[in-house]
Amino acid sequence: MIRMTEPSKITSQSVPDHQPAAGGIAARARASVGPKYLSGLNPEQREAVETLDGPVLVLAGAGTGKTRVLTTRIAHILSQGRARPGEILSVTFTNKAAREMKHRLGQMLGHAVEGMPWLGTFHSIGGRILRTHAELAQLKSNFTVLDVDDQVRLLKQLLQAENIDDKRWPARMLAGLIDGWKNRGLMPSQVPSGEAAMFANGKGGKLYTSYQERLKILNAADFGDLLLENIRIFREHPDILRQYQQRFKFILVDEYQDTNVAQYLWLRLLSQAPSSFTSPRLRGEVDLRSKSGEGDSPQTELLDPDPLSASETRRDPASGAREPKGPTKNICCVGDDDQSIYGWRGAEVDNILRFDHDFPGAKVIRLERNYRSTGHILAAASHLIAHNEGRLGKTLRTEDQDGEKVTVTGSWDSEEEARGIGEEIEQLQRQGEKLNEIAILVRASYQMREFEDRFVTLGLPYRVIGGPRFYERAEIRDALAYLRVINSPADDLAFERIVNTPKRGLGDATVQMLHDHARKRRIPLFEAARAVVETDELKPKARGSLRDLVAQFDRWRAQREVTAHTDLAQIVLDESGYTEMWQKDRSADAAGRLENLKELVRSMEEFENLQGFLEHIALVMDRDGGSEEDAVSLMTLHSAKGLEFDNVFLPGWEEGLFPSQRTLDEQGRAGLEEERRLGHVGLTRARRRAKIYFATNRRIHGTWSTTIPSRFLDELPAANVEITESKGGSAWGGTGGYGASRFDDMEAFGSSYSTPGWQRAQANRNRGQGGRGGGSRGGFEEEASSFSSSSSSPDFGSFSSRRRGPLTIEGELVAKSTGTTSEFSLSDRVFHQKFGYGHVTKIDGNKLTIAFDKAGEKKVVDSFVQRA
Repeated sequence: MIRMTEPSKITSQSVPDHQPAAGGIAARARASVGPKYLSGLNPEQREAVETLDGPVLVLAGAGTGKTRVLTTRIAHILSQGRARPGEILSVTFTNKAAREMKHRLGQMLGHAVEGMPWLGTFHSIGGRILRTHAELAQLKSNFTVLDVDDQVRLLKQLLQAENIDDKRWPARMLAGLIDGWKNRGLMPSQVPSGEAAMFANGKGGKLYTSYQERLKILNAADFGDLLLENIRIFREHPDILRQYQQRFKFILVDEYQDTNVAQYLWLRLLSQAPSSFTSPRLRGEVDLRSKSGEGDSPQTELLDPDPLSASETRRDPASGAREPKGPTKNICCVGDDDQSIYGWRGAEVDNILRFDHDFPGAKVIRLERNYRSTGHILAAASHLIAHNEGRLGKTLRTEDQDGEKVTVTGSWDSEEEARGIGEEIEQLQRQGEKLNEIAILVRASYQMREFEDRFVTLGLPYRVIGGPRFYERAEIRDALAYLRVINSPADDLAFERIVNTPKRGLGDATVQMLHDHARKRRIPLFEAARAVVETDELKPKARGSLRDLVAQFDRWRAQREVTAHTDLAQIVLDESGYTEMWQKDRSADAAGRLENLKELVRSMEEFENLQGFLEHIALVMDRDGGSEEDAVSLMTLHSAKGLEFDNVFLPGWEEGLFPSQRTLDEQGRAGLEEERRLGHVGLTRARRRAKIYFATNRRIHGTWSTTIPSRFLDELPAANVEITESKGGSAWGGTGGYGASRFDDMEAFGSSYSTPGWQRAQANRNRGQGGRGGGSRGGFEEEASSFSSSSSSPDFGSFSSRRRGPLTIEGELVAKSTGTTSEFSLSDRVFHQKFGYGHVTKIDGNKLTIAFDKAGEKKVVDSFVQRA
């Protein structure tokens, strides 16, 4: 019954604000209209967009539309009037991702995106806050942000001031340590003593302190400071922290699984609701009351859980009174624990795994509907990653068709692998596939060289993503410069590049003098150097160094006539001091550069002489297609994150390479799980086809090694995988003595025995007939080979259609285990194609330790040597 009130009795009280009642006519009518930006979202995506209150974790699998969710969520906040553009903090990891979000928001909202000053990367936003409060960090607002080269130069100065040998303790190594400490939120006083002792006999901590003091004097900061100084200011000045806590009504974080400890601390401080004091201890913060180095490792200290649960109270540090723990703000983190692959640079997957503990009452929304890959690819990727224990769990699914199965292909060696992939790419191209939609994802950068060479031979355009092409790397260019001067003494550009590499005390003034002399006499730079060393124009030390260099080139040029070009290259790298330079370098990339140099020497074996090799390099270096050119993409798995292609090739799935043996040795099970996540990322880059390859033989550290297929292959679901034959020649010959595999039961197929590995073995046999006998294991007898493990009549030239045992040649395993007995004896004189003559000093099964006359002591497999 509706009551009526006489007009004269109506009071003049103000009318309260009206909000449509939940479930009422107005609310339902309003929902039916709905903003256009919500159209096209699936139910999970829409829930992630519309859940605005409290902490939210969006577990977004590969290809599930996380960027759309983030941008649409911002648009929804703005359109609902929940916050103004300047009250939203949205952080990403890359400038590219930030630009993409701004572009999409611009399309949705128009000019509103221009008023979002707090949408950017962690470092760009941290830098803005630091410039606003620079005086609290003993800086001026116009401070300079140093790049890596400037950091190294400054640290070199500090090392010299402390009389520390910068060759034994390189500045670049110290820069890496300091960067790691800053990524973990550690100020100089917080570095554990055990870690500080790792550099310069315990001076690491003191140098870190001196470095920070020097930065203040120079009015400069490095990238680590942009967040570290923010954290310090927030802790020491609670009033400033409250300003930003009150400013940001909503916080959004992209790629949360890749955050490091410093980024985590920064977010935790900003995401707490404004209160009268700063929380005394957050997970990830070192307890300054305890002495570093006592008991737990630094990593354990850093990952201590927050000691206060949601129901507990905090004690005010000033008064000692206990206060209720403040609620968290409206924070939404988007990430995928299955794609956390950057642990080697400080990322903590634990941040996303513990989200519901760090933010009590958090709502977890899983985006599992994939819009990228076909059913078989998703099933394979999901089955692989399910073997990880440290994950929150989700299963990707698609409404698309199943498509082609994931293929697994074995090859005899890495050369056949490259050739087979090259032929598959050509076949795809003939079928109308664009090269831009084809990618090769490798685990290690040195794998790229064989693909680059193969593509040049085939005339296939390619681009290297995330780094220079193999022959464009600095260490490769340096090595090639030495070889170019040997081949052509008139190559001034090459000589100038290496005249002081490694350091010989020949600076710019010396080089300028050589140029002046060469121009006056119209002679090459090398000949000018030969003439100048006979004069007194240079100081004695420089003159001596230059004279030695000229004499070295004369000697190498003479050796060229009697020494194999591969041996000559190794001699040049060793005698010039170039290899030693990188051996003494303690930077993170030094090991990779040494590996690339070994790969360069190995690549020369395919050419008859030095001249032919250098001509080939000229062809490789000459191709310089534009960025818009249709070309195959070649990159590491780490560089592929965020990219997608119709066709993805994944070579090198072998134990030791993938998963990486170094990662397993250094990180154990955690490292194995990160390697498995890397495999998951590789598979989910593919839209329509994913093709995995492995080789039975691969040269590692300059020596041919027999490898076994990656354990990850047996973690793929058999129903979604197809075994195929290599298109590069004869494929893998069965289990090779590594035990039964469920992939072994294949149909028979023929073999042409035309692979380079087979041809090299035949050539070795022919050369070694006299020394080891016609029926010896020094070569392979095609007439006598049987590829059937149990048959009274051998089936020559084909694989048995039955389940096979180990691949045998003349009744012995090709990949012999260390338990077999070698026919060689101690002190036997032998010959090796690369290392030359030597004598056996130790025998371990089929592995020989040989003291070579020129190459020194090496470990080789006996099948690669013959009696001298």
